[in-house]
Amino acid sequence: MSVTRRHLLAAGAGAAVAAGVQQGASAADLPPLGTYDVVVIGSGAAGMTAALTAAKQGLSTVVLEKAPTFGGSAARSGAGIWIPNNPVLLAAGVPDTPAKAAAYLAAVVGPDVPAARQRAFLTHGPAMISFVLANSPLRFRWMEGYSDYYPELPGGLPNGRSIEPDQFDGKLLGAELAHLNPPYLDVPAGLVVFSADYKWLALSAVSLKGAAVAAECLARGTKAALLGQTPLTMGQSLAAGLRKGLLDAHVPVRLNTPLTELYVENGTVAGAVTPGGLYRARRGVIVGSGGFEHNAAMRAQYQRQPIGTEWTVGAKENTGDGIRAGQRLGADVALMDDAWWGPAIPLPDEPYFCLAERTLPGGLVVNAAGRRFVNEAAPYSDVVHTMYDRNPTDPDIPAWLIVDQNYRNRYLFRDIAPTFVLPADWYGSGAAHKAWTFDALASSIGVPAAALRTTVDRFNSLALKGDDTDFGRGDSAYDHYYTDPSVLPNSCLAPLWLPPYYAFRLVPGDLGTKGGLVTDARARVLRPDGSVVPGLYAAGNASAAVMGHSYAGAGSTIGPAMTFGYVAGRDIAGVL
Repeated sequence: MSVTRRHLLAAGAGAAVAAGVQQGASAADLPPLGTYDVVVIGSGAAGMTAALTAAKQGLSTVVLEKAPTFGGSAARSGAGIWIPNNPVLLAAGVPDTPAKAAAYLAAVVGPDVPAARQRAFLTHGPAMISFVLANSPLRFRWMEGYSDYYPELPGGLPNGRSIEPDQFDGKLLGAELAHLNPPYLDVPAGLVVFSADYKWLALSAVSLKGAAVAAECLARGTKAALLGQTPLTMGQSLAAGLRKGLLDAHVPVRLNTPLTELYVENGTVAGAVTPGGLYRARRGVIVGSGGFEHNAAMRAQYQRQPIGTEWTVGAKENTGDGIRAGQRLGADVALMDDAWWGPAIPLPDEPYFCLAERTLPGGLVVNAAGRRFVNEAAPYSDVVHTMYDRNPTDPDIPAWLIVDQNYRNRYLFRDIAPTFVLPADWYGSGAAHKAWTFDALASSIGVPAAALRTTVDRFNSLALKGDDTDFGRGDSAYDHYYTDPSVLPNSCLAPLWLPPYYAFRLVPGDLGTKGGLVTDARARVLRPDGSVVPGLYAAGNASAAVMGHSYAGAGSTIGPAMTFGYVAGRDIAGVL
């Protein structure tokens, strides 16, 4: 790593601040709130896995959570977990090997991330899953068919490596269930739905399998009700299961307890300062406080425009507190320009992270010029990278998802059933537009009518042939995950022909930022010169992602977050 003038200035500033913390915020000045071996910042997937690991190594541990709830962004998520060669995959007969996984990750990530960190993730990920299975009530399911995002690369698996939490009874948490961060989207009452079910639920009006999956979701819900359970799935299951593990391990989680500063003693991070006082750490502090997606100033400083805090679906408390605290101690940061991107529709209540809707047949995406510019079914992070790369010269922000009434008659859209009228406030906010001709639709969204007509005509001709020679939609196995297998010859492609026509505004949304504190293969935080900040660890979105600027598969956020939380806990305990 080259040391630039910026790095040297940052290191000097950090050293000055560290000295100030030592001199200006001595233990005598701070009300003592407890001394533990390990202090963990944040109760998301990274933080709770780290805390559980440290506790099971016999270390006294406390979790400090800024929010009034636990679970962070993980609790809001679909909770896919991407970890090659884990025991759940191998038990399901997935033909994975360490060599395949290493080849694939290296091909996806490239030189952006040191090989040692990639190896650490691949080595410790499976052990982490085994550890969680042994030390919490969590169980997992293979998301069969959810392809790696680049299955054509060496080592890629078209049938996928992602797993997700199995159903969890929330009543096992007792009163603590009331403190679980709510999901991003509520599961319909009476149903028990897994992430892997959504692709089929979107097709339930036109697919026998879709109808069967819907019936299975209802049957699960009915069974849970008869048993008196509170069934949780996806991120709710993951967060609740980890929290139950912490309860059983007697690890306290202090809610409404934000980090204001890292406490330094004799040059080593030795605790966390909160508004109420000091939590001392004998062995180390693990920062798992999430990214900075809700910090407008940081987004403006590090990321491309247009950007803001209103398009993210990350937990609202994620304002970069842990990252900034580390920077004040001279820690290096990386990947700050990037995020776990995905096209989002800015609905009036909150942004909708658009997955199936932009890939189902009968829709296309156009830019301000009324032209297609991307494979709509590509991995969601790639679509937004393309939007930003092209926007300065050929404006693609916002873009527009164009569909027809045939599409609306067949497929679920967010949580709106086929044929059902879209909410009036979607139209009032400008997130959705509707017109009986393409010319009128073009006028409504401000794109050239002739260009839109030409684009749709061209797209329709490609769809009828089943071959998108312009952008390759359908060339990858991944492209076909959220599509309609009854549509032939290409399940990704169908013409738009039935009015009225609809347009949905697409902006660069995200699941959270992916830049943060630079860490090594042991999850230790590093300075710009590569030296270690003693006593300080980071995992999850508070750290620079092991995925670099890419995204290997569903769960590439949570899988590494949990893995490096586990690595940090074991390193502090001296058993890595």
